[in-house]
Amino acid sequence: MNLHKLILTNNACYKSGQTIVPKGIMVHSTGANNPNLRRYVGPDDGLLGKNLNNNHWNQDRPDGRDVCVHAFIGKLADGSVATYQTLPWNWRGWHCGSSGNDTHIGFEICEDRLTDDGYFKAVHQEAVELCVYLCRLYNLTEKNVICHSEGFKLGIASNHSDVMHWFPRFGKSMDTFREEVRKGLAGTNATVFSIGDRVILNGAVYADSYGGGQGRTFQNRTCTVTKITDLTRTCPYLLDGGLGWVRKDSIRKA
Repeated sequence: MNLHKLILTNNACYKSGQTIVPKGIMVHSTGANNPNLRRYVGPDDGLLGKNLNNNHWNQDRPDGRDVCVHAFIGKLADGSVATYQTLPWNWRGWHCGSSGNDTHIGFEICEDRLTDDGYFKAVHQEAVELCVYLCRLYNLTEKNVICHSEGFKLGIASNHSDVMHWFPRFGKSMDTFREEVRKGLAGTNATVFSIGDRVILNGAVYADSYGGGQGRTFQNRTCTVTKITDLTRTCPYLLDGGLGWVRKDSIRKA
Protein backbone atom coordinates (compact mmCIF):
# COMPACT_ATOMS: atom_id res chain seq x y z
CA MET A 1 0.00 0.00 0.00
CA ASN A 2 1.22 3.47 -0.89
CA LEU A 3 -0.93 5.59 1.42
CA HIS A 4 -0.97 9.40 1.32
CA LYS A 5 -3.30 11.94 2.91
CA LEU A 6 -5.03 14.95 1.35
CA ILE A 7 -8.29 15.73 3.13
CA LEU A 8 -10.94 17.37 0.93
CA THR A 9 -11.57 20.20 3.38
CA ASN A 10 -13.52 22.31 0.87
CA ASN A 11 -16.07 19.57 0.19
CA ALA A 12 -19.48 20.10 1.80
CA CYS A 13 -19.33 16.57 3.18
CA TYR A 14 -16.19 17.33 5.15
CA LYS A 15 -17.60 20.66 6.31
CA SER A 16 -20.74 18.95 7.62
CA GLY A 17 -18.58 17.45 10.37
CA GLN A 18 -20.71 14.36 10.92
CA THR A 19 -18.93 11.28 12.28
CA ILE A 20 -19.66 7.55 12.41
CA VAL A 21 -18.41 4.44 14.13
CA PRO A 22 -17.20 2.37 11.14
CA LYS A 23 -18.87 -1.05 10.98
CA GLY A 24 -17.78 -2.00 7.48
CA ILE A 25 -15.98 -1.04 4.28
CA MET A 26 -17.62 -0.45 0.90
CA VAL A 27 -15.55 -0.77 -2.28
CA HIS A 28 -16.53 1.46 -5.21
CA SER A 29 -15.13 2.21 -8.65
CA THR A 30 -15.54 5.48 -10.47
CA GLY A 31 -17.40 4.41 -13.62
CA ALA A 32 -15.27 6.65 -15.86
CA ASN A 33 -12.23 5.98 -18.02
CA ASN A 34 -9.72 8.06 -16.08
CA PRO A 35 -7.24 6.24 -13.84
CA ASN A 36 -5.54 9.45 -12.66
CA LEU A 37 -5.93 10.43 -9.02
CA ARG A 38 -5.69 14.10 -9.93
CA ARG A 39 -9.14 13.89 -11.53
CA TYR A 40 -10.63 13.53 -8.05
CA VAL A 41 -7.96 14.57 -5.55
CA GLY A 42 -6.50 18.06 -5.45
CA PRO A 43 -4.83 20.44 -5.46
CA ASP A 44 -1.53 19.06 -6.75
CA ASP A 45 0.81 18.10 -3.90
CA GLY A 46 3.78 17.50 -6.18
CA LEU A 47 2.88 13.84 -6.72
CA LEU A 48 -0.63 13.99 -8.14
CA GLY A 49 -0.03 16.33 -11.06
CA LYS A 50 -2.19 19.29 -11.98
CA ASN A 51 -5.88 18.96 -12.82
CA LEU A 52 -6.14 21.41 -15.70
CA ASN A 53 -9.96 21.27 -15.63
CA ASN A 54 -10.05 22.03 -11.90
CA ASN A 55 -12.88 19.51 -11.47
CA HIS A 56 -11.41 17.57 -8.54
CA TRP A 57 -13.57 16.90 -5.49
CA ASN A 58 -11.91 19.38 -3.15
CA GLN A 59 -14.70 21.85 -3.69
CA ASP A 60 -18.11 22.37 -2.12
CA ARG A 61 -20.21 20.17 -4.43
CA PRO A 62 -18.18 18.61 -7.26
CA ASP A 63 -20.07 18.77 -10.55
CA GLY A 64 -23.03 20.06 -8.51
CA ARG A 65 -23.35 16.75 -6.60
CA ASP A 66 -23.30 15.81 -2.94
CA VAL A 67 -20.43 13.31 -3.17
CA CYS A 68 -17.34 12.47 -1.15
CA VAL A 69 -15.50 9.28 -0.23
CA HIS A 70 -12.86 8.41 2.32
CA ALA A 71 -10.16 7.50 -0.19
CA PHE A 72 -9.24 7.06 -3.85
CA ILE A 73 -6.93 4.50 -5.44
CA GLY A 74 -5.38 5.30 -8.80
CA LYS A 75 -2.34 6.66 -10.63
CA LEU A 76 0.06 9.37 -9.58
CA ALA A 77 1.63 11.66 -12.18
CA ASP A 78 4.56 9.25 -12.57
CA GLY A 79 2.20 6.37 -13.41
CA SER A 80 2.62 4.49 -10.13
CA VAL A 81 -0.41 3.43 -8.10
CA ALA A 82 -1.24 4.99 -4.73
CA THR A 83 -4.03 5.51 -2.22
CA TYR A 84 -5.08 8.97 -1.05
CA GLN A 85 -7.11 9.33 2.12
CA THR A 86 -9.57 12.16 1.45
CA LEU A 87 -11.77 12.16 4.58
CA PRO A 88 -11.03 11.22 8.18
CA TRP A 89 -11.87 7.52 8.40
CA ASN A 90 -14.60 8.17 10.98
CA TRP A 91 -16.31 10.92 8.96
CA ARG A 92 -19.76 10.22 7.52
CA GLY A 93 -19.07 10.01 3.78
CA TRP A 94 -21.44 10.65 0.89
CA HIS A 95 -20.53 7.58 -1.14
CA CYS A 96 -23.44 5.17 -1.48
CA GLY A 97 -26.68 7.17 -1.52
CA SER A 98 -28.32 5.39 1.40
CA SER A 99 -27.90 4.24 5.00
CA GLY A 100 -24.51 2.66 4.27
CA ASN A 101 -23.11 6.16 4.66
CA ASP A 102 -23.93 5.85 8.37
CA THR A 103 -21.93 2.66 8.86
CA HIS A 104 -19.33 2.14 6.13
CA ILE A 105 -16.02 3.63 5.09
CA GLY A 106 -16.20 4.02 1.31
CA PHE A 107 -13.35 4.27 -1.18
CA GLU A 108 -13.20 4.56 -4.97
CA ILE A 109 -10.87 2.72 -7.35
CA CYS A 110 -10.24 4.90 -10.42
CA GLU A 111 -11.29 2.98 -13.52
CA ASP A 112 -9.44 2.84 -16.83
CA ARG A 113 -10.80 1.18 -19.96
CA LEU A 114 -11.22 -2.02 -17.92
CA THR A 115 -8.87 -3.94 -20.25
CA ASP A 116 -5.43 -3.36 -18.69
CA ASP A 117 -4.43 -6.43 -16.68
CA GLY A 118 -1.38 -4.74 -15.15
CA TYR A 119 -3.34 -1.75 -13.90
CA PHE A 120 -6.10 -3.96 -12.53
CA LYS A 121 -3.65 -6.14 -10.61
CA ALA A 122 -1.98 -3.07 -9.10
CA VAL A 123 -5.15 -1.33 -7.93
CA HIS A 124 -6.74 -4.61 -6.80
CA GLN A 125 -3.73 -5.34 -4.57
CA GLU A 126 -3.73 -1.76 -3.29
CA ALA A 127 -7.42 -2.12 -2.40
CA VAL A 128 -6.80 -5.40 -0.56
CA GLU A 129 -4.01 -3.81 1.47
CA LEU A 130 -6.16 -0.76 2.25
CA CYS A 131 -8.94 -3.02 3.54
CA VAL A 132 -6.46 -4.97 5.69
CA TYR A 133 -5.23 -1.69 7.15
CA LEU A 134 -8.76 -0.41 7.88
CA CYS A 135 -9.86 -3.74 9.34
CA ARG A 136 -6.94 -3.62 11.75
CA LEU A 137 -7.70 0.01 12.58
CA TYR A 138 -11.37 -0.63 13.41
CA ASN A 139 -11.34 -4.26 14.54
CA LEU A 140 -13.20 -5.48 11.46
CA THR A 141 -12.83 -8.69 9.44
CA GLU A 142 -13.09 -9.58 5.76
CA LYS A 143 -16.76 -10.35 6.40
CA ASN A 144 -17.36 -6.62 6.90
CA VAL A 145 -16.11 -5.77 3.39
CA ILE A 146 -18.65 -5.34 0.56
CA CYS A 147 -18.87 -3.53 -2.77
CA HIS A 148 -21.48 -1.00 -3.89
CA SER A 149 -23.55 -3.56 -5.79
CA GLU A 150 -23.64 -5.81 -2.74
CA GLY A 151 -24.69 -2.82 -0.67
CA PHE A 152 -27.67 -2.35 -2.97
CA LYS A 153 -28.69 -6.00 -2.50
CA LEU A 154 -28.47 -5.48 1.26
CA GLY A 155 -30.69 -2.41 1.04
CA ILE A 156 -28.04 0.04 2.28
CA ALA A 157 -26.82 1.54 -1.02
CA SER A 158 -28.16 2.90 -4.29
CA ASN A 159 -28.49 0.75 -7.41
CA HIS A 160 -24.96 0.64 -8.84
CA SER A 161 -23.06 -2.24 -10.41
CA ASP A 162 -19.57 -1.50 -9.13
CA VAL A 163 -17.31 -3.36 -8.76
CA MET A 164 -18.86 -6.46 -10.29
CA HIS A 165 -18.81 -5.03 -13.84
CA TRP A 166 -14.99 -4.96 -13.57
CA PHE A 167 -13.57 -7.63 -11.27
CA PRO A 168 -14.93 -10.68 -13.17
CA ARG A 169 -13.18 -9.51 -16.36
CA PHE A 170 -9.94 -10.54 -14.63
CA GLY A 171 -11.19 -13.64 -12.85
CA LYS A 172 -11.93 -11.89 -9.56
CA SER A 173 -15.05 -11.44 -7.43
CA MET A 174 -15.85 -9.93 -4.07
CA ASP A 175 -15.54 -13.42 -2.58
CA THR A 176 -11.97 -13.77 -3.88
CA PHE A 177 -11.28 -10.21 -2.75
CA ARG A 178 -12.47 -10.97 0.77
CA GLU A 179 -10.35 -14.11 0.85
CA GLU A 180 -7.26 -12.04 0.04
CA VAL A 181 -8.19 -9.59 2.79
CA ARG A 182 -8.55 -12.55 5.18
CA LYS A 183 -5.08 -13.80 4.26
CA GLY A 184 -3.67 -10.31 4.74
CA LEU A 185 -5.23 -10.03 8.17
CA ALA A 186 -3.73 -13.37 9.14
CA GLY A 187 -0.28 -11.93 8.47
CA THR A 188 -0.65 -8.78 10.59
CA ASN A 189 -1.35 -8.48 14.28
CA ALA A 190 0.52 -5.43 15.57
CA THR A 191 -0.97 -2.07 16.58
CA VAL A 192 -1.95 -0.02 13.54
CA PHE A 193 -1.05 3.65 13.23
CA SER A 194 -2.42 6.41 10.99
CA ILE A 195 -0.71 9.15 8.99
CA GLY A 196 -0.18 12.08 11.33
CA ASP A 197 0.05 9.96 14.49
CA ARG A 198 2.70 11.05 16.98
CA VAL A 199 4.75 8.05 18.09
CA ILE A 200 7.72 7.23 20.32
CA LEU A 201 10.55 5.46 18.50
CA ASN A 202 12.79 3.00 20.29
CA GLY A 203 14.87 1.25 17.67
CA ALA A 204 16.58 1.58 14.34
CA VAL A 205 15.45 3.28 11.16
CA TYR A 206 15.86 1.64 7.74
CA ALA A 207 16.37 2.82 4.18
CA ASP A 208 13.37 0.92 2.82
CA SER A 209 10.16 -0.71 3.99
CA TYR A 210 11.60 -4.21 3.53
CA GLY A 211 14.14 -3.63 6.30
CA GLY A 212 17.13 -2.96 4.06
CA GLY A 213 19.88 -0.50 4.90
CA GLN A 214 19.79 -0.23 8.68
CA GLY A 215 20.58 3.28 9.89
CA ARG A 216 20.74 5.05 13.23
CA THR A 217 19.12 3.74 16.39
CA PHE A 218 17.00 6.10 18.48
CA GLN A 219 15.72 5.98 22.05
CA ASN A 220 12.49 7.69 23.10
CA ARG A 221 12.42 9.95 20.04
CA THR A 222 9.05 11.55 19.31
CA CYS A 223 8.21 11.36 15.60
CA THR A 224 5.29 11.69 13.21
CA VAL A 225 4.04 8.92 10.90
CA THR A 226 4.15 10.44 7.41
CA LYS A 227 3.70 7.46 5.09
CA ILE A 228 2.36 3.90 5.34
CA THR A 229 2.90 0.92 3.07
CA ASP A 230 1.83 -2.75 3.11
CA LEU A 231 1.47 -3.79 6.76
CA THR A 232 2.96 -7.21 6.04
CA ARG A 233 6.34 -5.64 5.21
CA THR A 234 9.08 -5.57 7.83
CA CYS A 235 9.06 -1.77 8.19
CA PRO A 236 5.69 -0.37 7.05
CA TYR A 237 5.90 3.11 8.60
CA LEU A 238 7.95 6.11 7.40
CA LEU A 239 8.67 8.69 10.09
CA ASP A 240 9.19 12.45 9.81
CA GLY A 241 9.09 12.46 6.02
CA GLY A 242 12.53 10.94 5.61
CA LEU A 243 14.01 9.94 8.96
CA GLY A 244 13.57 6.32 7.93
CA TRP A 245 11.27 3.31 7.82
CA VAL A 246 10.65 1.51 11.11
CA ARG A 247 9.53 -1.88 12.37
CA LYS A 248 6.03 -2.18 13.77
CA ASP A 249 7.29 -3.16 17.20
CA SER A 250 9.73 -0.25 17.52
CA ILE A 251 7.09 2.47 17.87
CA ARG A 252 4.25 3.19 20.27
CA LYS A 253 1.75 6.03 20.47
CA ALA A 254 3.08 9.18 22.08
